[in-house]
Amino acid sequence: MLARLAGDLDADAATIRAVVERLTPHQRHGLRPLPSPLPLVAAISRRFEGLLLDERDRQLLLALAVCLDDSLGPLLEFDGRTATEIAAAAVGDHVTLHAGRVRFVDARLSIWVRATTCTAGTALVHERLSAVFLDRGDPMSADWHRARASLERDPSTARELTLIARQLSEAGHPERALMLAREAAEHAVGEDQDEARLVAGASAVGAGFAVEAAAWLGTLYPHSGERHRWAGLGALIVAQTFVQGAVPGIDPTTVRPGSADESDWRHWTRAAALAAILCAERGDRRGMRLWLDALRDGAVRIGAEQELRDPVVALGWLMAGDRDADMVTESSSVSGGMLRTLRAAVEGDIDLGLRLLVVDESTPSGGPDPFVPGYEHSPVVHAYRSVVEVLLLAWRGDIGIARDRLIQAALTLPIALPLAGLGVVLARRLDLAVHGELGPFARSLTLTLPPGAKMDLLVDRGVRSFLTGSFDDAAATVRLWSDLGAPQTTMTVPGLDELASPSPGVPLAAASLEPPEIALAQQLRTRIATAADGRWRADGDEVAEIARTLRSPFERARVEMMLGSRHAIRDDHSAARIHLQYAERLFELSGATAWAKSVRGRLDRLEAREGSIVPAMGLLSACRAAWSLRLTARELEVAMRAVRGAANREIGEELNVSVRTVEVHLGRIFTKLDVRSRVELTVLAHRTDQHV
Repeated sequence: MLARLAGDLDADAATIRAVVERLTPHQRHGLRPLPSPLPLVAAISRRFEGLLLDERDRQLLLALAVCLDDSLGPLLEFDGRTATEIAAAAVGDHVTLHAGRVRFVDARLSIWVRATTCTAGTALVHERLSAVFLDRGDPMSADWHRARASLERDPSTARELTLIARQLSEAGHPERALMLAREAAEHAVGEDQDEARLVAGASAVGAGFAVEAAAWLGTLYPHSGERHRWAGLGALIVAQTFVQGAVPGIDPTTVRPGSADESDWRHWTRAAALAAILCAERGDRRGMRLWLDALRDGAVRIGAEQELRDPVVALGWLMAGDRDADMVTESSSVSGGMLRTLRAAVEGDIDLGLRLLVVDESTPSGGPDPFVPGYEHSPVVHAYRSVVEVLLLAWRGDIGIARDRLIQAALTLPIALPLAGLGVVLARRLDLAVHGELGPFARSLTLTLPPGAKMDLLVDRGVRSFLTGSFDDAAATVRLWSDLGAPQTTMTVPGLDELASPSPGVPLAAASLEPPEIALAQQLRTRIATAADGRWRADGDEVAEIARTLRSPFERARVEMMLGSRHAIRDDHSAARIHLQYAERLFELSGATAWAKSVRGRLDRLEAREGSIVPAMGLLSACRAAWSLRLTARELEVAMRAVRGAANREIGEELNVSVRTVEVHLGRIFTKLDVRSRVELTVLAHRTDQHV
């Protein structure tokens, strides 16, 4: 929305702020279209205060403001002057004419001239434009302007406007389609009005205006004809899911067609396919199974097993984390293309996945897509592809490139909607990786998420604290996240498993989908964190050797950083420097500037604190988090009290155990952490807290 406002308001910051204050929250967040025209705010009035236009020039500017495009020809016929004459006239100071196009020099003038022209004057300009376009053989523009000129309902214009709106929507221009369909709905009656509302809702879905779509499609229930209700079912489920953050709790059997009409069954089957994928995106396996059963039933009835059922079933189970589900690769549908892309990536060939994504987007389909007919070229489908592309780039370790691509896509596409808000999670994590804090794009996108969307904000806070050296806060935050069940997206995004303690028998990425290299890097980091100190040198060398096979510079850098920290804790400064320097360079290579800066801080601390054995007297949260991976809960409590200087008797009294029990626990602690005394334990605690 901000990009659109910048274009319509000549990128004037004061005007943009004033207009934004007049918008509804849904309009600000891109869930409804911007008003047309934009409101006349004081900043615009002041900009054109004192501007005097003769009637002919005013009508020309108004005609330019209300036309559907910027073609010069119709405006010359409307005005009666040549392009040279217009350029030489007073009005020429306000327009730019070039290569058969005409535009406002200052886009804000369009708002001013529309707002300062009376209703009758505007209707007259529309009426004259309608005649111009009719003579030019452009019935779509003629009908549009005729409808806008009518001060009363004109049903004769509605049917043609609706037809053209549908064509525009299917051609990938849903915003213009929505504008025409809304106008058609104002004039239509009966079934024509139902059709206009259906097209308006479908166009709004394609544009990403979820609240607008739900409002238009909701008018079809329960009083419209069956044909329109079935036709709008899938789009309504999508819109409500985007608005609410969860798939509507509908039993598919309660909305099954009661007739044998194949068209009704086709719409119901597609709605089931959409609902199943939306459930899969959100990790709702129960809901996905329910809708997949409906899809199988419907696909048999309409004969769409291969083109619709098979790729949707395979994609749904893949998104749900089932890598062993039967996969199909021959479908040319959007679901089939997404399946091929993700399948290639999770099998380890991310480059192939990116190539397939480009091929699927650039290769025109031979006909309507069986999964999303009419939406093949829509912004919302392009948004899905863009989010998947950014995810694959992040998986490949191109953090800086992924962030740039996401920002570029956010300027034109509704990237907060696909894959249960995955684009927003990526925006936040990529911002943190590059800058160490959330930028304006990430913050703005976060505001667009519906109330039901699940965001693991604790991980974001943990990453920010970790990168800035606030290890106590990072450890406490990640521990709380783990206690809450370690919620995460269904597809793995860069998190903070450096400080995470897996639940017994449950890997941290159990519910997530990722390439094998991402999983291997996570395993290596867990192995570093949990390695027994007595075997550290051998285990560390083996982990370092395996880490060299990681192709993602970002994932390998995180392993190298942990190796360097562990060596620093064991007072092996030479090895620590080597691994930390590797990590710094790899982070820089990936574009993860904030991570590189964090490693540089560790290197600086390594130099500054070399030889120091002064224990940290605070809570030692980072140390506690690291030791919790190797000690039992009771051993951890004994160890932390010993580090703080408590005597065995004091520890026993605090924990309500005998002195002998404390001594046994300390013996086990010394063995597990490979130290020989309380002094060495205290030094180890300090180093762990500084370098973990």
